[in-house]
Amino acid sequence: SGWLFRRVMACGRQSGDSKRQVILFILCVCLYQSGAETLRYSLPEEMERDSFVANIAKDLGVPLSQLAARKARVVSEGNEQLFRLDQNTGVLTVKESLDREEICPQSDTCTLVFKIFFENPLQLIRGEVEVRDINDNSPVFPEKEMVLEILETASPGSRFPLESAQDKDVGINGLQNYSLGPNPHFSLATGTAKDGVKYLELVLQRQLDREEQGELNLLLTASDGGSPPRSGTAQVRIVVLDANDNIPVFDREVYEVRLAENSPLGQLAVRVAAADPDEGSNGEVRYTFTQTSERTRQLFQLNGTTGEIRVVGNLDFEEAKSHKMVVKATDGGGLSAHCKVQVEVVDVNDNAPEIALTSLTASIPEDAPPRTVVALFSVRDRDSGDNGRTECSIDGDLPFSLTPTFDNYYELRTNAALDRERMAEYNITITATDWGTKRLSSWESIFVQISDVNDNPPEFTQELYTMSVTENNSPMLRIGRMKATDADAGKNARVSYALVRQEGKEQPEVSINAENGDVYILRPLDYEKVRA
Repeated sequence: SGWLFRRVMACGRQSGDSKRQVILFILCVCLYQSGAETLRYSLPEEMERDSFVANIAKDLGVPLSQLAARKARVVSEGNEQLFRLDQNTGVLTVKESLDREEICPQSDTCTLVFKIFFENPLQLIRGEVEVRDINDNSPVFPEKEMVLEILETASPGSRFPLESAQDKDVGINGLQNYSLGPNPHFSLATGTAKDGVKYLELVLQRQLDREEQGELNLLLTASDGGSPPRSGTAQVRIVVLDANDNIPVFDREVYEVRLAENSPLGQLAVRVAAADPDEGSNGEVRYTFTQTSERTRQLFQLNGTTGEIRVVGNLDFEEAKSHKMVVKATDGGGLSAHCKVQVEVVDVNDNAPEIALTSLTASIPEDAPPRTVVALFSVRDRDSGDNGRTECSIDGDLPFSLTPTFDNYYELRTNAALDRERMAEYNITITATDWGTKRLSSWESIFVQISDVNDNPPEFTQELYTMSVTENNSPMLRIGRMKATDADAGKNARVSYALVRQEGKEQPEVSINAENGDVYILRPLDYEKVRA
């Protein structure tokens, strides 16, 4: 861009036309901007505040003097501004220490998008900063102790699901493996379900004997792959039960349900059902959640007796598009079975478009050419599909129009000649509307003043002024006033008066006050010598 600027300036000097030079520069900058690649940087999380990210001036080839002159600034996507641009050095820094797990929870990559804005002329450059993960979190089990009740008649090879550990880190720093303390009865097995979720199971290797040992305590360890690695542990307590020869059986393995995100509290999502042919307490089934996230448990409530799952929190499609639960059915003898519940959240149009004003020229001259940029703004709708698709318009018949640019950005431009004497200011209302079935809108008002240009000549209040005076008058006698007005404003409307000197004609004995137009007779007049 620096080379581009020097090249255009050289072209302008060769042309000798300053206006043409400016137009060439604006056109070239627009062409350069439309083809510009995104600036990409990366830094590890948890860096101290004001840590160096990049030298923007150097990377863009922009002289440091241009940063302040063109009011360069950085704007992050979203409400929180994460970066700071020093106009004196061109250095981009972080405003606060960045925690990848807080900014991008449950995401393998964490990319923060920012934009560099320049004015005079207006220029927008997109940038990305990848926040790299460091191994700052250990694997954590949801419970420090897991209790399994296993029938003594369970066959070798039987598998028992365990609660998985969670690690907020990603990649090699995330959870990698499990290990089980030495014992004569159990081993560990891990796998990945069809939906991509990893599961952990305890595998019985040798038959249990309650009379020999009624309870076992095992140490379960989860480790990540960081350097050095981190780990977390949980106790697995095995309670050996007497024989109960039938386990509960669900009527299906997977329950699938669709719920609108505006579902009322208390609405029934699904009812799971498991049957146990045993009698008495061995045939009574209780339902509980297992391997279900804490957030999902806050949104759904399971009735342990009936198996009904109801909505108890506010579902938000923009927060999570689906929720997965595992329901455990346990009979009175301690035997259990599991089923999966998958809830798909259906988007409804519950978010109005958001208008964010990025740049505004509060005053423009009345001789500004059509297509002059007045403001730059963006529109965002957090819904999806047509609910998140937006359109913008201007209220009223005004000499302004909207031009889409990119990434939901719009430019407010003039589309006709302006006349301050006809309209000195405009209050422009921009309406953003989504395409949902029940369309939602938001508004933003922009106030623009039109500055005066000297485009109107003074006009006398009448074409001919007739004044009279008696002869032998006093010198410097005021005989009348001439009045002219100017439709412009300020100094452009200030009028001064002067008599036009006509060659070949004798100058009259008349003078006019340059400030107020008063007309004076300079000397005494003689009616017999001059009558008019």
